[in-house]
Amino acid sequence: MKDFIFSLNATMPVFLLMALGFIFNKIGAIDENFANKLNNFVFKISLPILLFRDLSVSNFIEVWDGKFVLFCFLATFFSIIIMMISSKLLKDKDIRGEFIQGGFRSSAALLGSVYIQNIYGKSGAVSLMIIGAVPLYNITSVIVLMLMKPGNNQKLDKTRIVKTLKGIMKNPIILGILVGILWSLFRIPQPFIMKKTIASMAGLASPLGLLALGASFNLKEVFLQIKPTLAASTFKLAIFVAIFLPVAITLGFRADKLIAALVMLGGASTVTSYTMAKSEGHHGAVSAGVVMFTTIMSVFTLTGWIYLLKIFNLI
Repeated sequence: MKDFIFSLNATMPVFLLMALGFIFNKIGAIDENFANKLNNFVFKISLPILLFRDLSVSNFIEVWDGKFVLFCFLATFFSIIIMMISSKLLKDKDIRGEFIQGGFRSSAALLGSVYIQNIYGKSGAVSLMIIGAVPLYNITSVIVLMLMKPGNNQKLDKTRIVKTLKGIMKNPIILGILVGILWSLFRIPQPFIMKKTIASMAGLASPLGLLALGASFNLKEVFLQIKPTLAASTFKLAIFVAIFLPVAITLGFRADKLIAALVMLGGASTVTSYTMAKSEGHHGAVSAGVVMFTTIMSVFTLTGWIYLLKIFNLI
């Protein structure tokens, strides 16, 4: 029972904040426009500051784990390959790009930091996981959505790929990590006023991000393309965890690294999936459905996975 309570303590605050965001939207306290602005603030300001804070006050040489970064990269790479092969079974070829992206791409930065903070009080290995997985998320999503655009046999647009690479280097989350690493390596002190201000800004990331996520829910979207939505969501919430988490355990990863790997493999699909799909000329129904379904169900599936890890004393 103690282990189950531990699991609920890690996941239920996430569910309740998203539920409150949904309720606040329904009563008019957070409309869609405000939710979008909150989301923008979290990903451009508060979350990068959170990651910067945790890295800048740590000894990065001790924190760095190349084996873990490589695991995150390879697990993501093979997840993409599996989704590409699986997409060939779809009758509707126009939704292949959305199906592939929905199955491998996670809201790794936000949810990873939230769950690890709930358990360990700091973002921990999230930065290493982001370095290993997120650039590959972004590059692959652009390529897949571009090449599998409905009714269009496009060739790879090198200009678009170069733009994506530049976008990754300008990504506030990546920049927050890089500045945090440099701050740690050069051992730059932080005055008390700076430290308190950074802590206050970092503390906004989780609650505001989850409220915005809940406020953006549209449950009807889950049912627009129900079969491919459920299939992609099953890969996202269960299959990749079942395949790759035992590998992570075998490699010796424990505690916050195991939670970071779990969220990367079995966390909710990111809202950005829908935005990118629409911008590349896709319908967006599968992307929206996967985002909604995995966001809601991941709270329960992650509770189960965390419970299993806890009873085996792996976290």
